Amino acid sequence: MARIIAIANQKGGVGKTTTSINLSACLAEMNKKVLTIDIDPQGNTTSGLGVDKNNIYNTIYQLMIGECTLEECLLEDIYDNLDLLPSNVNLAGAEIELIGIEDREYILQKHINPIKDQYDYIIIDCPPSLNTLTVNAMTTANTVLVPIQCEFYALEGLTQLIHTINLVRERLNPNLEIEGVVFTMYDARTNLSLQVVENVKQNLKQNIYKTIIPRNVRLAEAPSHGLPINIYDSRSAGAEGYRQLAWEVIERSNLDFDL
Repeated sequence: MARIIAIANQKGGVGKTTTSINLSACLAEMNKKVLTIDIDPQGNTTSGLGVDKNNIYNTIYQLMIGECTLEECLLEDIYDNLDLLPSNVNLAGAEIELIGIEDREYILQKHINPIKDQYDYIIIDCPPSLNTLTVNAMTTANTVLVPIQCEFYALEGLTQLIHTINLVRERLNPNLEIEGVVFTMYDARTNLSLQVVENVKQNLKQNIYKTIIPRNVRLAEAPSHGLPINIYDSRSAGAEGYRQLAWEVIERSNLDFDL
C-alpha cells in the first residue's frame, strides 16, 4: 500500500512544488512506483514534469467535479515509474463548485483509495493556502511534509499550518501525522541560513529531516525545461540533495512499516 505524503505550506516560495517534483522523480529513479498529484491551480508541478498544462483536457479539476474518471485524467509513465494527475488554472473554480457537496473534504480520497495499492508513494503538491483543496490532500494523506525556506520569516504561518493539521486529524483523518520539516534554499555562505536552521530546531517540536536542500542554480533552471533535477543535471548539488531526501523518506517508511 502506498505511503501518501502531502507537501504543504501555506507560505509561498518555500520550495513546495520543487520538492514535490524532485522527491517524486528521485523516488521513481530508485525503482519506487510513484503517483504525483498536482492539486495546486497554478499547475507548476504539472509543467515542471514536462506536461503542457494548458493543452490537457481532463485534469484533477474535472475529476473532482465528476466530469471524468480517474483513468481519463491519469497520465501514465511520464517518466519511468512516475504517473501524474495533472492540474491547471481551471482548478481555481473547484473551491466554489464544491460548496454544498456532501463529504466534499473526501472527494480526492474516494478517487485515490481504489488505486493506492498500485503505488509505493503518492506525493500531493498542495496549493499555498489552507483551503478545501489542501484539506482534501490532508484527508487523503498519511503524512504531511513541510518545506521551510532558510530565510528570516521561516516560521511565519507554520503554527497555523500545524493547527490545521491537528484539526484535520481530530475531525477528518485520525491517522494523519506530520512527516517532518525539510529545509530548502540553504545558502552555506550566509550566517542567516545557519541561524534559521538552529532556530527552527530549537522552537519546533517536529521531526526534522537531516537532508538540507541547497540553493542551487540548476535546481532553479530545471522547471523551465520541464525536467526534474535528477534528469536535467544529475550531478548537481540539487539532484544530490533530493536523492538524499528520497532515501530518508524511504528509510522512515521502512521504519514505520516495521513498527
